[in-house]
Amino acid sequence: MSSSHTVLVQPAARVRGRVRPPGDKSISHRYALVSAMADGSTTIHGYSTGADCASTLGCLGALGVGIEEVGRDHGGLRITVAGRGPRGLVAPSRVLDAGNSGSTMRMLAGILAAHPFRASITGDASLQRRPMRRIIVPIERMGARISSSDGRPPLTIEGASRLTPIDFEPDVPSAQVKSAVLLAGLHADGITRVVEPLPTRDHTERALEAFGGEVLRAGTAVAVRGGQRLSGRIVQVPGDISSAAFWMVAAAALPGSDVRIEEVGLNPTRTGIIEVLRRFGADIEVESGRATAGEAMGTVTVRHRGLVSVDIAPHEVPGVIDELPVLAALATHGGELRVAGAAELRVKESDRISALANGLRRMGADMDEAPDGFHVRGHERLRGGEVDAENDHRLAMAFAIAALGASGPTTIHDAGAAAVSYPEFFSVLESLRA
Repeated sequence: MSSSHTVLVQPAARVRGRVRPPGDKSISHRYALVSAMADGSTTIHGYSTGADCASTLGCLGALGVGIEEVGRDHGGLRITVAGRGPRGLVAPSRVLDAGNSGSTMRMLAGILAAHPFRASITGDASLQRRPMRRIIVPIERMGARISSSDGRPPLTIEGASRLTPIDFEPDVPSAQVKSAVLLAGLHADGITRVVEPLPTRDHTERALEAFGGEVLRAGTAVAVRGGQRLSGRIVQVPGDISSAAFWMVAAAALPGSDVRIEEVGLNPTRTGIIEVLRRFGADIEVESGRATAGEAMGTVTVRHRGLVSVDIAPHEVPGVIDELPVLAALATHGGELRVAGAAELRVKESDRISALANGLRRMGADMDEAPDGFHVRGHERLRGGEVDAENDHRLAMAFAIAALGASGPTTIHDAGAAAVSYPEFFSVLESLRA
């Protein structure tokens, strides 16, 4: 589906049903990258069907990694990756294309830093506007060289045959930056440590341990020792809780709703959405299931029980950064939401604060934006209208969830952007209409 695709979303009385969300995007990226550095073959079950994760596979293939799609699971793709071991990638014959994926560009840059050849990575127009200086600074401190367009893509990385370990304290909490430094640190001569201002999602640490690596943790510090060798594995990607969040919010928003989300990831650094929805007033049951490769999975059932006013403080933002647009959509259904400390949203696939406010206001929302957040007051029902997702997958889906509670239909332009993380989103939405 092209991002220019336009979708008409009609209001819904309620949503009911069972969903197995697509494979987690964050974990899929990391399993692919880590398996490429491992010795031996890895089989990944439930790999994300989203375009971002396909970009990671495309870049790895261009670097000499053998990747084969061998089937489909109910959660996504089943792929095999022929690991090339540490420093085993080969110089690409073309510019690497990360598409819309900041995760691909940032984390792959950390791995390429340890390879003594030149590689360039570019992306689409949206990615070329996103800040990369936050990874350029630490990676250059380790001994690689990165040229950019004033701190933005495309990046040209000249890797080093030996990297220097560093202690790094990022200014902004970012799991992608932490991951880039740790992945580079696996190839450094000593211990590389990242001390975060606030804890971020820990999928990279869990993936390294699942593939036989050792990760050192102390408070908000995480470290790796260089020279470790990783081994190929059979791994299962849990369902993506950030994709499931759209169905959780829809169920919380509409009276009479009842949605059961199965085999969804329950990593404690990602379940902030569940706690926020409980504060909003939603009725939520969580059934823990099995863990796979250190990542917990389970079932989450959400039912509507009314909406109240909620504040999200700056220290909570890293845990729900991807869910903030759909939480704003929830507030339009009759609640109220204040968010502070989320300036990071302005440098995502779009300026998510401005684009979110513009879209929801066009639908009739009462919403103010601040430099680092927003305030949504849901005292009046949305009327629907015409909105532009600005090539941002999370906005396309958030507008659709807001549209369910409107008095009239909503036309969403650039709705095809949803395919970046959840190609099946609009068909699943229709299946849940009760």
